[in-house]
Amino acid sequence: MNIRVGIAMLVALASLCGCAVNPVTGSSDFVMMSEKDELSLGSKAYQQVLQQYPIYQDEKLRAYVQQVGEKVASNSHRSNLQYQFSVVDSGDINAFALPGGYIFINRGLLAYLNSEAELAAVLGHEVGHVTARHGVRQQSQAQAWNILGQLVAIGTGVGAAGDLTNVVGSAVVTGYGRDMELEADGLGAQYLARSGYDPQAMIQVIEVLKTQDVFARDQAAKNGQPVKAAGYHGLFDTHPDHDTRLQQVVGPAHALQAPQQQVNQKVFLQHLEGMPVGDSADQGVRRGQRFYHSGLDFTVAIPQGWEVLNRPDALVMHTVDKQAFIALTMADYDERLTPEEILRKEVGNQRLSMQESFNQAGFSGATAVVPGQPAKRVAVIVKNKEAFMFVAAVKDRGSLESQDDQFMAVIHSFRALTKEQLKLAQPAVIHVVAVKSGQSVESLAQTADLPGDKAARIRLLNGLYPSGEVKPGALLKLVR
Repeated sequence: MNIRVGIAMLVALASLCGCAVNPVTGSSDFVMMSEKDELSLGSKAYQQVLQQYPIYQDEKLRAYVQQVGEKVASNSHRSNLQYQFSVVDSGDINAFALPGGYIFINRGLLAYLNSEAELAAVLGHEVGHVTARHGVRQQSQAQAWNILGQLVAIGTGVGAAGDLTNVVGSAVVTGYGRDMELEADGLGAQYLARSGYDPQAMIQVIEVLKTQDVFARDQAAKNGQPVKAAGYHGLFDTHPDHDTRLQQVVGPAHALQAPQQQVNQKVFLQHLEGMPVGDSADQGVRRGQRFYHSGLDFTVAIPQGWEVLNRPDALVMHTVDKQAFIALTMADYDERLTPEEILRKEVGNQRLSMQESFNQAGFSGATAVVPGQPAKRVAVIVKNKEAFMFVAAVKDRGSLESQDDQFMAVIHSFRALTKEQLKLAQPAVIHVVAVKSGQSVESLAQTADLPGDKAARIRLLNGLYPSGEVKPGALLKLVR
């Protein structure tokens, strides 16, 4: 290394970096922003999240989650912050926190919790990320590496290996790694106890997450499929497995005994009444090999064995190995343009081949192939005053011809909903019942609107998997 360049790099880096006192530990942290900057970063990120993640429109549930969250946050190391708690309209099991006190919990995770104390545990864990400034610390490390990479490029003419500036954007959704996740568990347990909740709820939540993994493995083995990486904050390789978390959190949680140990199961379950499980009407519902969307009034087929990613901006169907996919999204509609012209406008300057017009279930459409590597099948269907756009391809230099018949079958399956299908477009929702004498999980599950092993899924939903049973008078979440 050129000594002069090396010294210049270190001086520049030192001038941009700083240390701040960690509100939790009292020790100095390597950070590159003030609390004011942290709040500004969180506010901007919050607006971006709102554009990408739909918020569940249930004002009573939102207010309840905000109330529980504020109670926990008021007993945290940074009770001075203005915390904002939001429920994301997603069936995925997750929750995440942005710097500055913006915390999100998915509807999918709420469905599998069984008390207010467990809700407080999840929110307490996320508050722990905020109080320990995990997002800020990772952003500061990313900025430092990016600055260092830029200086290396200036001094040597060799560009940085990668851009690390998006670490916070991915970490808030996927987790912060082993040490930070364990620290957030411990802080969450402290905040539970200080707020009058049973700290055992933190362990119960981790058991819920662990059981999700067990259920996924059991279902995969039963169906002869590979086990998927799933679960809350389950995407980072450095994140601890749930068994490790259990062992390391049990001791501190038991030691934190509060005079009052609230659980509040009944009031929590009352707020879940009528909440969708899995898909929602606003996002569209999958049933078997078809997808139904009541708001946009359409249904489309799903190829056998393919998986579905239902995003706010697109419906994506893909093979299990994720090599072939077809995405359905909305195109800009212009009544002055034909479907062929809309298609041309959407693909821009890209060359089109094999152009073809068609009529699909009473609607005008156009399709073509965009040559290239990979080649793409594109199509537009104009329905009333809306334009639906299909984009399909095979990755890694795969042949478009190998899946093009499948792609065209999906495109030609598009149609408006019938009266009967409107019912299918409504989601399955939670109904809480009091178990009567003589009733069992098996008997109650027979009426559940769930695929596969209904009893197993009802047990999973109620923290009873794999073989738990219910007693008369107990409250049970069913799906109808």
